[in-house]
Amino acid sequence: MALITKAPRGTQDFVPAESAKMRYIEDTLMHIGELHGFGEIRTPTFEHTELFVRSVGDTTDVVQKEMYTFEDKKGRSITLKPEGTAGAVRAALERGLLAEALPVKLSYITPCFRYEKAQAGRYREFHQFGVELFGAKSSAADAEVIGLADLALRTLGVESIKLFINSIGCPNCRPKFQQALKDYFGAHYDELCPTCQERLERNPLRILDCKEERCHELAEHAPIVLDYLCDECRDHFEELKKRLEAMGIAYEVDPTIVRGLDYYTKTVFEFKTETIGAQGTVCGGGRYDGLIELMGGQSQPAVGFGMGLERIKLVMEACGAPLPEEPRCDVCLVPLGTEASVRCSVLAESLREAGFVAETDLMERSLKAQLKYANKIGARYTMVIGDSELAAGAARLKNMDTGEEQEVPFAELEEALLRREADRLYDEIVDAQLDGE
Repeated sequence: MALITKAPRGTQDFVPAESAKMRYIEDTLMHIGELHGFGEIRTPTFEHTELFVRSVGDTTDVVQKEMYTFEDKKGRSITLKPEGTAGAVRAALERGLLAEALPVKLSYITPCFRYEKAQAGRYREFHQFGVELFGAKSSAADAEVIGLADLALRTLGVESIKLFINSIGCPNCRPKFQQALKDYFGAHYDELCPTCQERLERNPLRILDCKEERCHELAEHAPIVLDYLCDECRDHFEELKKRLEAMGIAYEVDPTIVRGLDYYTKTVFEFKTETIGAQGTVCGGGRYDGLIELMGGQSQPAVGFGMGLERIKLVMEACGAPLPEEPRCDVCLVPLGTEASVRCSVLAESLREAGFVAETDLMERSLKAQLKYANKIGARYTMVIGDSELAAGAARLKNMDTGEEQEVPFAELEEALLRREADRLYDEIVDAQLDGE
């Protein structure tokens, strides 16, 4: 029988084994955020379209080509969020968070949606870990969020990652740079793609981020933003470099980084890898000091980043970083008969309350089929319970890895499993120590 439909292009399912890996990544990232004082915020999956047009920028590829936008039943324009920062800023303003003690530190994990060409590492629905720090203008804030990302990647065991940094200036010095870009690209107007020809007058900085081959080639020889920084932006960038060096975080200055969103100012950065091909940026962010005022709040400096979870998972798998398996069943209770099935259900619930993964038969299988199922799900222990075991109030607990069996009263099953789990963990630690010698 054919499927009615398949998952939409650019989306993916996470079956239990894959979900276990994603949850591990999410939990690790949120924990690193907590260590830095970032509290979790959750914002809607969709927002009013105007939020993204104003914040992300109407000349960006995200707004022009990639947003999932539709009208609701009352004709209001709604967009599935293409990134996390705009929603976090909107929520901070609406809920009065910026009136509290500064800096305000927020972290989140959210789904994002962009209509892009689907390929490995790039999806139309993806998930993003992000942090936003509001209220601090010092380069110390930039260094802290970069340090958070660096620690998170190292904790996850991600290898072959490089940090690239740049400064794209501020409203005071950027106009001179934009004019230099207009002059340069204007001399090559006929060679630009139609989209970049439109960008030339409105926002020439966007041309530097174009993926069209000829535009990319021209951008490689374009004026460099670092040559146009004002004293304040230059000092800020130099201070950031000193802080990163003091923190032992290796970096490389890349003057071509501009990021794909209009709200960035001063610091921009990316963590990149070559282990997953062309889609090698696993984390990107920077400073966006004008965004809060643009969205109706009082002027506040801000800095943050977004990190793609699917790409992190791909990199971890590519470099052999440790990822958890689907939780293994601790004990499979095997009933023989209706009365035994009732007792096994009671025992299973008691074990689950104690924190064990417990299974019992729901399919009315034979003894042989039940044991085969226990093997298939990787149960550590099995316990067969029939009439004689019910009468004795005890059964044999079998270690499925070693074949060892031991008579265990039902009332002592939890304690017996705890002892065996402690012994197993101890043996694993000893083996690991021996392997390291």
